[in-house]
Amino acid sequence: QAAAPLHPVTVQCQEAQVVVTVHRDLFGTGRLAKAAELTLGPAACPPAVWGAAETTVTFIAGLHECGSTLQVTPDALVYSTSLNYNPVLAGNPVIVRTSPAVVPIQCHYPRRDNVSSNGVKPTWVPFHSTLSSEEKLPFSLRLMNDNWSAERVSTIFQLGEVLHFQAGVNTENHAPLRLFVDNCVATPTPERSSSPQYAFIDFSGCLVDGQLDDATSTFISPRPRQDVLQFAVDAFKFAGDSSNLIYITCHLKVSPADQAPDPLNKACSFNKVSNLWTPVEGTRDICSCCEMRNC
Repeated sequence: QAAAPLHPVTVQCQEAQVVVTVHRDLFGTGRLAKAAELTLGPAACPPAVWGAAETTVTFIAGLHECGSTLQVTPDALVYSTSLNYNPVLAGNPVIVRTSPAVVPIQCHYPRRDNVSSNGVKPTWVPFHSTLSSEEKLPFSLRLMNDNWSAERVSTIFQLGEVLHFQAGVNTENHAPLRLFVDNCVATPTPERSSSPQYAFIDFSGCLVDGQLDDATSTFISPRPRQDVLQFAVDAFKFAGDSSNLIYITCHLKVSPADQAPDPLNKACSFNKVSNLWTPVEGTRDICSCCEMRNC
């Protein structure tokens, strides 16, 4: 829509810049503002295009220029700036016939679209992916009921029962990811470094508890989804600890789903029948370091 007295300021939000066109008859009174009286943003950038005979003045500025501010909302990137009108005193300095004015300007960009200032080359990582990688990934670790259908209401177990753990990550805004559990440590207090402690998953994804004679602990294979990993651990307590409490701290991580599992990104269980370590996915050799206990 062309700038006119009825719409004296028009804004185009482009990929990397904002174009502001101002009709010099800013208030529709017939008095034309001078180009020198109009600036953009807190930095007071001058117009890019204007002429004495022109009825419009045009500003062209990069999204980050002229003192603009950026606000990140869950759905959008919002760049804010302003058009400033500061009339020059003319005639009698005792009186004024016009008021200064500030017109707020905003450009909204969806966060889930690709935004770039140049043509996207195939070797580039799209802006969408870059933005997603800078976000915090929401990881979760839950105790599940025996058939994995829902979260377990009670956190009280009898010895002889099995703890069903489900680790997950929300990958809504991301390229597909595969979840791993690097380690899990049980302690008698909430402090991860307290003593005694028992690491039942260790060495970047080895469920070492499953090697004990009295345990059947294992990763569940196959996974329900790439971004979920389930594992079952036989209930235990610390010897000589009358409180019968255990606190469990696990370190979760992700890798790209299309990246082949390796010794640092794996989920390996000990199979007592074959006396071998077996991965949830990937080749068996990625688990060989579990036996050496050095990955």
